[in-house]
Amino acid sequence: MAYLGAAKAPAGCVFCEALSGSDDRNNLVLARRDHAFLILNLFPYTAGHVMAVVNRHVGALAEVTPSEMADAMGLVNLAIAALTAEYCAEGFNVGINQGRVAGTGILDHLHVHVVPRWNGDNNFMSVVGDVRVIPEAPTATYDRLKGRLVG
Repeated sequence: MAYLGAAKAPAGCVFCEALSGSDDRNNLVLARRDHAFLILNLFPYTAGHVMAVVNRHVGALAEVTPSEMADAMGLVNLAIAALTAEYCAEGFNVGINQGRVAGTGILDHLHVHVVPRWNGDNNFMSVVGDVRVIPEAPTATYDRLKGRLVG
């Protein structure tokens, strides 16, 4: 309930704000690289839903440099290893939604979703009730994953 009560709409770009912030735990930033960072999704589809975000405020793959994409994909691999070890994830949905019609919630700042999956999870609540059921608070997920991120 504390998580739900504290939720508020950000004034600017949530990714730029998280990147420039100094409190990584509060901003849910798990790892930083020269050209990208890894952040927990504040409104996840499943526990452990993270995003690798390019540092520059660009919204399309055509605008991303090879170095930015390399750092982002390196963080995707790091996240997969951490989620496999900590949550025993059995599979992953990894993807980029580019443009509103493709389902992106944050249009102008490119990010790669990493969603852990388990056999039989089906994630039906989002489809049937437009509701997400997450068993732990984002800060608990942060604490569990932070120690697993090596590299």
